[in-house]
Amino acid sequence: MKIVFLVCACISIAAVVLICIFMFANGMPAIQEIGPIKFLFGTEWKPGQGIFGIGPMIIGSIYVTAGAMIIGVPIGLLTAVFLAKYCPSTLYKVIKPIINLMAGIPSIIYGFFGLVAIVPAIQDIFGTSGKGILAASILLGMMILPTIINTAESSIRAVPISYFEGALALGATKERSIFKTVIPAAKSGVMSGIILGMGRAIGETMAVVMIAGNQPIFPDSILSGTRTLTTNIVLEMAYSTGLHRKALIATAVVLFVFILIINVCFSILNRRSES
Repeated sequence: MKIVFLVCACISIAAVVLICIFMFANGMPAIQEIGPIKFLFGTEWKPGQGIFGIGPMIIGSIYVTAGAMIIGVPIGLLTAVFLAKYCPSTLYKVIKPIINLMAGIPSIIYGFFGLVAIVPAIQDIFGTSGKGILAASILLGMMILPTIINTAESSIRAVPISYFEGALALGATKERSIFKTVIPAAKSGVMSGIILGMGRAIGETMAVVMIAGNQPIFPDSILSGTRTLTTNIVLEMAYSTGLHRKALIATAVVLFVFILIINVCFSILNRRSES
């Protein structure tokens, strides 16, 4: 069995290594040919003219992901606290399956929901087209909720009950005991849920394609249309050739590096909190 476990672990590691090799082997030559500065900080994306600048898409990805985290993290964390510490068992049996069902809904369904519900609401309120950063942020905030809620709830439940009871015995209110004792003790798991949610938000494609506006320009407000790195790849990969195709793979490399940076920062924070 040790050999079986070792083989499974090696397969997982090999898959990650092969993905890294493929991405960088195919993407870095394009970045070198276009020029790192022009590629990363360029303000125009015009493949027909040989202009490949993904600056607006990097900013768009950051804005949409940040908006999703602003919406999703507080709601997800408070929901996890409710489920772990306040929710009656009868109500828990109803809410928990619904949250799990949200995690299994295909992203294209979320996209349709955003198109028929969120976008018209923004149109009515602000008088714009409705498609843009705000709509994408709201929808992604909903999509990352199951990840944050399930991970945070499990972490909160894993904290020994003596921590909570000890804080109550010292005179703290229930809410203060939870937010000053239990959640700090579950910080590692809560942060894991947040990082996983961020990864889901920054990597989402289909739902964002439908409601973000897909405009490769620098957004000037949260109501402006934008194009993220993922949507740029999926929109143009089908007909791209030559340097255009290589530039799209290089875009995926940039996205991959973003995910790596997020995970490395999370690992560093965890080590500092444990030391």
